[in-house]
Amino acid sequence: MLECVVNISEGRDPSVIDAIAAAAGADLLDVHTDGDHHRSVLTLLGEDAPRAVAREAVGRLDLRRHDGVHPRIGVVDVVPFVPLDGATEADAVAARDAFCAWAGAELALPCFRYGPERSLPDVRRGAFAGLVPDCGPPEPHPSAGAVAVGARPVLVAYNVWLAEPDLDRAKAIAAGLRSPSVRALGLRVGDEVQVSMNLIAPDVTGPGAVVDAIAAHAAIDRCELVGLVPRRILELEDAARWVELDLGPDRTIEARRER
Repeated sequence: MLECVVNISEGRDPSVIDAIAAAAGADLLDVHTDGDHHRSVLTLLGEDAPRAVAREAVGRLDLRRHDGVHPRIGVVDVVPFVPLDGATEADAVAARDAFCAWAGAELALPCFRYGPERSLPDVRRGAFAGLVPDCGPPEPHPSAGAVAVGARPVLVAYNVWLAEPDLDRAKAIAAGLRSPSVRALGLRVGDEVQVSMNLIAPDVTGPGAVVDAIAAHAAIDRCELVGLVPRRILELEDAARWVELDLGPDRTIEARRER
């Protein structure tokens, strides 16, 4: 089984988000939306749902009118395939490459691969500036931009909001957190600031560890899980802290699949 966590560049119009999510049908596990990031994260199963979601998003969204705080290269910004339940990295890479070929041909989307060969930050830095698309046209789609299509292990997307809106402090904290297991940015989000993270090895550095590291430098207002976590990652955290960390048994991939 493959999970696919599609990030689309729309976080403000519920009717559009609902229509795009509905394209996934029964393979939709979760939708997380952020208006300031102007972004929604759709957790899907399999290979068909990501294609249906991408087609709907390209038909409805226009990157030229997008102004969210989160970095993005396209309306279907990131499409990572993640192996679950006995699936392998090779399965994820095959799904990634098939999606690239399809999106390039069917949607005229330039596609940049990431995974074993290079990281998502490498793509964000280099797209159309040293990196040429792996599939699709050589130039950005006029309204849809481009897409980063990946094959990766499970990660946890996680935000921590600081009690004081000090952007310089958030950026300094994010810089100190960066490691082989944590990617982090300090962002202004409306009148607040947050440390926005991808915990790319959550069994090594999980939500509790990054929250404790941030709390050593700044007071925390709240924590936010983006999407879902595997049950094994949840169970590595002290159950007494689940509410504080915005975790819980109903926020796991397994719980949503069992519904």
